[in-house]
Amino acid sequence: MSVDTGKLPPAVRVSQEALQALRSNSGLLTTEVGQHLEEKLPWYQQLTTEERASLRLIAQRGIAGLGNWLRDPGARSLPLVNELLGPAPTDLMRTISLQRALQLIRTIVEAVEARLPGLMPAADQPAILEAVLRYSREVAFAIADVYARAAESRGAWDSRLEALLVDAVLRAEPTEQIASRAAAVGWQSGAGVVVVVGSAPDQADAVFLSHLRRQCVRFAADAVVGVQGDRLILLLGGVSSLSEGLERVLPHFGEGPVVYAQYEGTVAQASRCAQSAFAGFTAAGAWPQAPRPAAAGDLLPERALSGDPLAKEALVEGIHTVLKEAGHGLLETVEAYVTTGHSLEATARELYVHTNTVRYRLKRVTEVTGWDPMEPRDAYVLQTALALGRL
Repeated sequence: MSVDTGKLPPAVRVSQEALQALRSNSGLLTTEVGQHLEEKLPWYQQLTTEERASLRLIAQRGIAGLGNWLRDPGARSLPLVNELLGPAPTDLMRTISLQRALQLIRTIVEAVEARLPGLMPAADQPAILEAVLRYSREVAFAIADVYARAAESRGAWDSRLEALLVDAVLRAEPTEQIASRAAAVGWQSGAGVVVVVGSAPDQADAVFLSHLRRQCVRFAADAVVGVQGDRLILLLGGVSSLSEGLERVLPHFGEGPVVYAQYEGTVAQASRCAQSAFAGFTAAGAWPQAPRPAAAGDLLPERALSGDPLAKEALVEGIHTVLKEAGHGLLETVEAYVTTGHSLEATARELYVHTNTVRYRLKRVTEVTGWDPMEPRDAYVLQTALALGRL
């Protein structure tokens, strides 16, 4: 036995006397609905006079719409909503949430169910109750659809605003303009920005971005998610635990390196941080053993080789210049150490000093630069900085 699920239930039929009774008592019903709303919904009394009047008007339209629906039971939900909410359904959404809108419908239906049958001819009372239930169901689903469509539009607009903020930060637009775009997306963090860049997965659609954003707000006060070409970008503010947060979001990136950069200032001044993260992502392939995720500061040599001016500046100013100003032969010792195959004895012979002196100087290099010449990776960073400093 097959069931045709595409057929609508039989239309509700009431007499002309019942329709006339509904029309003549619509004012009474509207008044009683208003009283019922004040009694049953605590938040209703907190609304402004204008907002309450708007909701009473919706209730009045709903009662009138019931009569129209009974005359034309085949009317679908969208015309019903247009009739119920008027030309601007967004007024309702500005006043109350979807949850409260459905509470409003339920309360109106309760009031109408309690009063309307007594105004109808006895033969029409069962049919009018069924009509109220079916009509309210149509309206509830239609209003939910209106809210859903508004949420989708708002989500698309929010994504556009976030993309504009990411682009403004990367392009180093004026501070005032970046601050304005950050305010538009609701950015609240005063200081502390983290930028994460990696490959975007194949299915980086709106649902994916929304899910990733929810993951980010678990460890960050602000989270902006964007996709530029094949790159997935996270702009995070007020991060509570960076290591745990990166571990949480790492599976959402596609294959390949993931690079992050930190900045202690505001998002309006985080352009250099974002550019460092992007440059690190571009250059990460030159370091096959790079961790995932990798800090942009750990990729300074590769970034410098790829032409990143910020990396060159960091290496020269943060290493070469520091060693030169520190004196005591630190710069010469590092140069000799990296050119003699990282041998303490060869360095000592080159400089005509004792081996312990070389050890002491290399320890001082670690203290003033943060890079240990006796570690192979750090030594490579130092060697690159010295080469750039000689240019």
